[in-house]
Parts: sequence; C-alpha cells; structure tokens
Amino acid sequence: MLAASELGHTLTQKRYDAALPKLRARLLQAHFALRSQKFPVIVIVSGADGAGKGDLVHRLNEWLDPRGVATHAFWEASDEERERPFYWRFWRALPGRGRIGILFGSWYTEPIIRRVLGKSKGRQFDGALDRIVAFEKMLAADGALIVKLWLHLSKAAQKKRLKKLEKEGRIAPDDWKHYKLYNRFTKISDRALRHTHTDAAPWHVIEATDRRYRELAVGKILLTELTRRLEQAAAKHANKTTLPLLTPTSPARKKTSSLLGHVDLTQSLTDAEYAKALETQQTKLSKLAWAAHTKQRSMVLVFEGWDAAGKGSAIRRVTQAMDPRLYRVVGIAAPTDEERAQHYLWRFWRHLPRAGFTTIFDRSWYGRVLVERVEGFAPAADWGRAYDEINDFEAQMAGHGIIVNKFWVHISPQEQLKRFQERQRVDYKQYKITDEDWRNREKWPSYAVAVDDMVTRTSTEFAPWTLVAGNDKKFARVQILKTLVHRLEAEL
Repeated sequence: MLAASELGHTLTQKRYDAALPKLRARLLQAHFALRSQKFPVIVIVSGADGAGKGDLVHRLNEWLDPRGVATHAFWEASDEERERPFYWRFWRALPGRGRIGILFGSWYTEPIIRRVLGKSKGRQFDGALDRIVAFEKMLAADGALIVKLWLHLSKAAQKKRLKKLEKEGRIAPDDWKHYKLYNRFTKISDRALRHTHTDAAPWHVIEATDRRYRELAVGKILLTELTRRLEQAAAKHANKTTLPLLTPTSPARKKTSSLLGHVDLTQSLTDAEYAKALETQQTKLSKLAWAAHTKQRSMVLVFEGWDAAGKGSAIRRVTQAMDPRLYRVVGIAAPTDEERAQHYLWRFWRHLPRAGFTTIFDRSWYGRVLVERVEGFAPAADWGRAYDEINDFEAQMAGHGIIVNKFWVHISPQEQLKRFQERQRVDYKQYKITDEDWRNREKWPSYAVAVDDMVTRTSTEFAPWTLVAGNDKKFARVQILKTLVHRLEAEL
C-alpha cells in the first residue's frame, strides 16, 4: 500500500500557482456550507517522520476558515491523560457538527510506535487496530466524515529530508532513531493501513517528497470528500421534504418472563436494621474508597431507575460514606447545544475520573436506549447500535482499571403513584414532580421493555447491572452500599 505510492510525483511552481486559487476558493465555499450541516469532519494527518505533516497542517489552517476549524497535536500523553482510558484524550478533541477538526497525530501513533519498538506483540497490535476500526465506524455511523491522510516518503527521500530539517534546527528528538528502523516502520504502518482501510474511513496515501504536489493532492482529497458528503446531505434533505416519513416505533413486546418481574419488591428493613446496616456498610465503603485511592483504582457509578425510585437519596448515602475529595456527582439532564453537536458519548467521556477517584452519574449514557428510544428522539438504527457502543465504552473503562458499577432502582407502578401523590401534597417536595413525570408514567410498559433489553444486552462481567429492590428505600440504600463494598473488596 505504501510502496505503491513511490511514483516520483512532482509539481512545478507554475502549475501549483495556477491551480491553487481555484482550489482554495472551492475549499472555502465547501467549508462555509459545512457550517449549517449536522455532521463533523475529522481530518487525520499521519505518516513518515519528515514528510511535512506539520507544514501541511499549517497550510490547511491557512486555506480554511479559522472560525470553523480546530487543530489538535498529539504527542506524549500527559499524566492526566495516562490516568484515563487511551481514547479519552481523543474524545476531548473531536469536532462538533458543522466543524472541522484536524488531528496531527492520532489514535494510530502509539499503537504503531509500540509495535515497531517491540513494546507490544502482534496480537495486541491487531487488537488495537480492531478497536480503531470499531471506533471509526461508530463515529461514521453517527455521521462523521473521516478523512485519513498518510504522507509517505521513500527511505532515500526521508534521509534527505531529515538532513535538511537538522540543518534548519527543526528535527524532532526521535527522527533519526526512527529512520534507522525505516523498514520496520514501513512494514508495521502498511499493516495498520490495510487493517483499518474501511468504507467508513478509507486511507489516502500521498507521496510527500514534493511539497507542492502533496499540498495540492491533500487539498483535492479534502475538497472531494467534503463536496461528496455535502451533496449526500442535500439529497437526503430533498428526500425528506418530498417523501412521507415513517417513524420507527418500538411496540411493547409480549414476554414470557421479565427481568424486572423477578425483583422481589417486598424486601424491607426495620428502622433498627437499617440504622445498623447503614453504619456498617458506610464505614466499610469509607475505608475501601481510600484504599482504592491509594492503589490508584478509579470507580464509575451509574444510577438509573424509575422516576421517584429514590436514586438521589441512594446517591447521598453513598457520598456520605466517602471523603468529598474523592468523588464527583454528575447529574445528567437534556443535552446542551454543545453536547448535541457531538456524538452522544462525548459528554460522558469528558467526566471519566482520574486514577483513584470516583465519578457518580445520576442518569447516564443509557438514556440512548431508554428515553431516546421510547420517546422517539433517536431513530431505531441509532439506539439499536448503541448497545454495542456502550459495551465497548465500558470495556475500555474496565480495561484501564476503572471499576464500573451500574444500578437500576426498581419500584412498582403502585409505589411510584404513591410517591408522586406525596410530592404533590408536600410543599418542599413539589419541585420534584413535573408534567413530564406523569407523561413518562403513561409509557411504563414501553419503558419496562426497554429496561429489560438494556439489562440483558449490557450487563457484562466487567460492568454488571444490579437490579435494586426500591419499594423500601431503606432496603435499596443498603443493597447498593453492600454491592459497592463487595465489588471493591473483590477488586482490591
């Protein structure tokens, strides 16, 4: 794939000057048109050392509207980045819809270098490439246009280029070291490109020996890809305005058995039993939270459940047991404009904790397969693929050493009605009840089906669901605390 690009391409200054004005004008026109679109553009700039990647990034920033483009350079990971899963640093850099993000270095850099230097084995390298493919397919399925550029140099051209950079004082610390491994770099990189060259995110290999040729070639590739996607968006919009839309529905399915139906909601504790158990479990959790901090083990806690199920009061019993310096509670509501401009997982990746700390999500990414599914906010294709996307997200957390605990707080419809009515009667509780709560209650059967599917498809060994018996709040709080204590004891 790489060797085939060594064709000796060059471009005269005259031809370059003649072609550039029109290319820049069309690129800007396409970039302006992108602003009103609902898809982001991710441009990955990778390739051989000395191939002019940095110069190309400068050129793209010169050609595009600076108000709609952001460049992120990835080199060595910081301490903060190393304390999160590998993809955390890249999620933070993803552009919003209608914008262009240029990534100088990317999720390809570290796997390739580690493999070349013998710091990973073939199986690990292939696993990293498989994850890249899955990641890019997920972004593409959400609408992202991914333009991957690989700038290639022959060995002779690279040596000549490095000597020039060295003379100019612009050579990077590892450039000559990598040059000595040119053949291995080329072999491993070629394998990576072949493995990750997909319909969703194909590679464009550009011979980079001649500056003028590589710049125009990249400009034409970006213009072609951007124009094609804009035309597709226009055609899709035209179809929407002329054809009747059939909204996917999710009718309640008849089930012979229900996971929620097996939760024993009669379980309860007396006040005395509750006081004793609460003190015991909170004391244990307090000690274990500090032990986890000492061992640099993070936790992510997810709380989902019916309206008025007692999630908030359960979270308070958990946080009462932990030093405030060790945790953060993130309440999830309807996404902001900034969040809607991103992939739905983006706002959750941002909040993953550093090593030794805990993030508690009061509602979470499961809104994709619950609220968005039942209320029709997401098409069936979108929430249908979300189960695998969520499992992969949680697998990355667990693979990094984060302990993931997920709780669905279950109550009966009768208990919910009782609590709704109490909230209406008591002045200081009235803020907790809204018209939306009553509307959601009317859709209980549809939500119950969605919850069953969610638990069935996303309860994994590394991120299990705990179905909490919530009709008795005291019992529910203790059950949650016991689960956390048991999990931490097992992990630590």
